[in-house]
Amino acid sequence: MDDRFLQGRHFLKSNWHFVKDTQSDQSKGLPAPLQELPPESDDSVVALPPVEEAYGTASRSAAAGAAERDAVERGAAAALHSLLKTRQSRRMFETAALSLAELSYLLWSCEGVRENKGKFSFRTTPSGGARHPLDVYVFARSIGGLKPGLYRYLPLEHSLVLEREGDDSQALDKALMGQLLNSACVVFWAAVPYRSEWRYGKAADKLVALDAGHSCQNLYLACEALELGTCAIGKYDQTELDKYLGLDGEDMFAMYAAIVGKPAKKE
Repeated sequence: MDDRFLQGRHFLKSNWHFVKDTQSDQSKGLPAPLQELPPESDDSVVALPPVEEAYGTASRSAAAGAAERDAVERGAAAALHSLLKTRQSRRMFETAALSLAELSYLLWSCEGVRENKGKFSFRTTPSGGARHPLDVYVFARSIGGLKPGLYRYLPLEHSLVLEREGDDSQALDKALMGQLLNSACVVFWAAVPYRSEWRYGKAADKLVALDAGHSCQNLYLACEALELGTCAIGKYDQTELDKYLGLDGEDMFAMYAAIVGKPAKKE
């Protein structure tokens, strides 16, 4: 394989050892960068209206049935607004199982198929060229009606295939560098770069990274909707997690993970 492709795939991996091998500006005591580029004194700055005005009470159309339709749309916008406001990383969980229906919804939110076109599909998350270069796995630690084990999500069938039965939490916690915590399950995104490389060549690596972000954000919002908690994990041992998932580390490798559970009452 062309070295440029290998470099792109290497970029997508954890590479957490660089944190130990290099010294950051923060560790040197240098000031943090500004959160935004401030406007110049002579720039024209336009204040935006409160976001709630986007789904205000005024009807947006005089057409028949528009008032009822607007009410539904406003309700959906308000619900999304609430989810976006409360979305956060949660690491403190109760010792409680998730239902299989809850897991089903979470996985569908990540990579669920809305329309299967045969050679490609439209899903709940955007993907460059509809290539969807990610496979989703889940470690079912405490899911009602599901044997503990490692499963792979089949989005076209909306089903799970059992990869390995049993609770091997200790090995997984090692791969996640002690971040398994009290979660009921863990969702993993495994990169399958060639799905995007097939079309976009060397440009694919950025698209794979973007897709992972889209999918994980959907998981966050789905968890908020179901009153569950999740925390995305980018710090993991690449070799150990690839081994845990049964991936070759070259054509398929772990890229992202998220712990999920019922949030503790006090966090």
